[in-house]
Amino acid sequence: MREPNSTLTEALLDPILERDPAGPRVTWYDDATGARIELSGLTLANWAAKTANLLRDEFALSPGARVAVLLPAHWQTAAVLLGCWWAGTEVVLAPDPDADLALVTPDRIDDADGVDEVAALSLDAMGTPVRDLPVGVTDFATAVRVHGDQFHPGGFRAALDGLSVPQVLAEARKSAAAQGISAGDRVLSSAPWDTPAELIDGFIAVLAAGASLVQVVNPDPAAAEHRATTERVTVRR
Repeated sequence: MREPNSTLTEALLDPILERDPAGPRVTWYDDATGARIELSGLTLANWAAKTANLLRDEFALSPGARVAVLLPAHWQTAAVLLGCWWAGTEVVLAPDPDADLALVTPDRIDDADGVDEVAALSLDAMGTPVRDLPVGVTDFATAVRVHGDQFHPGGFRAALDGLSVPQVLAEARKSAAAQGISAGDRVLSSAPWDTPAELIDGFIAVLAAGASLVQVVNPDPAAAEHRATTERVTVRR
């Protein structure tokens, strides 16, 4: 385990990649559309690396830069967050005109007012670009796919809203213990990731414990029991 002298992404993913790179790590459902996407640890790492390379090579962000991530709980958000931390940038979860980059859904472009660099994510499962973007806004799906799926980090500072890597990890492990999450668990959740506390409880704690996440948006109560069985859920939150 590489800590505290590592990025948050290395601290979270390295043990997973060493132990079980092919096992499911994030399984995402949208009950409104019937969509289901599953990412292994290796696939999650590949998408995170592409994001980190995009931040460094296309947006010229260096460790310590601030990235406003204005995205919902989603498998692509998971990859984006890990990419930001791999690049050594600090994630903020609220509109911030002082951010160096904002990553947003199309309906939140106005929340990035004042930010020099803005990229929009369609969050489409097939990677469909966002149509008719304003001038100066980058389409994330188009830009990220050309970048490499390996990344070599070059430094780190704050990780999440002013918290350092060790502080985030400590909070995540405390949260995992309080929720009864341990290595090998399958955690079913429909909780949002809109604040640092929600993100730590709902996502970072799961990875820090060596567990895997089944994240459901627009949950259908009638599907809950069947999903818990088919996904072999061991913890519900």
